[in-house]
Amino acid sequence: MNTTDPRERLLDDLSRVQRKMRALFDARVKERGLTLPRARALLILGRGAELNQRELAEELDIETPTLVRLLDGMEKQGFIERRSVEGDRRAKQIAMTPRGAKVAEEVLDLARSLRADVLKSIPTGDMSTTVKVFAVMSENIAKSCRESVEA
Repeated sequence: MNTTDPRERLLDDLSRVQRKMRALFDARVKERGLTLPRARALLILGRGAELNQRELAEELDIETPTLVRLLDGMEKQGFIERRSVEGDRRAKQIAMTPRGAKVAEEVLDLARSLRADVLKSIPTGDMSTTVKVFAVMSENIAKSCRESVEA
């Protein structure tokens, strides 16, 4: 696509950058014996809040059966524990183990390093503008979703 109109390129470029970021992050976590989904789950759980399986599935944007397989592997690695929720024997709360917390911190450091590598040489003003553009895009998407539901 050879166009000078940035509106025509923006979403394609954004998708391309996102795919490359995922591939780079995936390669770096694989060097540490992790998969991308496990690393993402560790980052989310590393924020400190205990989540139930449904909440974590929503955060990861995956289906619950997929999450169950992911958690099975993480539990075998000693990263998490699943605890019963009082009053709902089917619901499981996910708690990070000390080993999981240590690995989550390593993944967070890796993510920070990756972010620094990818964003170096981009002026702060450009970054601020980009963040504002993404916020407006998110608002526009939310508005379109609401309008679609109402129609």
